[in-house]
Amino acid sequence: MARRKPGSQASPGTPSRALIAGPRDTGRRLRGAVAQHLGSAIVSGRISPGSLLTGEVANAEALNVSRSAYREAVQVLTAKGLVESRPRAGTRVLPRSRWNLLDPMVLAWAFTGEPEADFVHDLFELRAVVEPAIARFAAERRSAEELARLQEALDGMQRHTLATEAGRAADRDFHEALLEAAHNEVMMSLAASISAAVQWTTTYKLRGRSLPRDPVPDHARVCEAVAERDADAAAAAMQVLVDLAHQDTREAIASAGQG
Repeated sequence: MARRKPGSQASPGTPSRALIAGPRDTGRRLRGAVAQHLGSAIVSGRISPGSLLTGEVANAEALNVSRSAYREAVQVLTAKGLVESRPRAGTRVLPRSRWNLLDPMVLAWAFTGEPEADFVHDLFELRAVVEPAIARFAAERRSAEELARLQEALDGMQRHTLATEAGRAADRDFHEALLEAAHNEVMMSLAASISAAVQWTTTYKLRGRSLPRDPVPDHARVCEAVAERDADAAAAAMQVLVDLAHQDTREAIASAGQG
């Protein structure tokens, strides 16, 4: 499928004064705020790959933070593959192919504004490959305790609905419970990424509108198949769940584009 070209930008310039240090701010809080400010600008394309960030002193002054807080924030971006710093060469934004796109924080930055449709498509393609397999393994390997946790998460979704933070937390618990029940150590390493993908796509779909349909019955069908140890039905139900979630997200992106 055709890829959208990144937005052109001659220079990132100096950041706006969006971060004002207050007396209660801690070093960790400031570092996180600066990392989010720069990270969301990079992931959204407002600062393009290849751009050289404004110097440390200028950025720290523009953001009204200490140079150490700014430097630590850049280290966060470096660890996630977004930038590279070299002595006397400065800090440059790396190509998108170098980014850790499954890092939960990078996923959060991607959904700060309007996510790229291509990125959302790729994210759901990954979910469609991985999550049905997770559901299959969970149906085959789950313990009674793991099934109880899955059912408890489903109960939370039904009680609170995904329109509430409590309901969305239960949704995350549901997917994490499935991963644990799959008993695959390597797949478990995807837990934070899948949880973040579920969280941010759901939150995005709820911006300014209600969900077009209730996704809880889709989760219930997965849970029922896992309870019955029906691996084929669990995988099929999860495939439907992911496909419908992708459809809802595409409609939300299209609606945002028409607004």
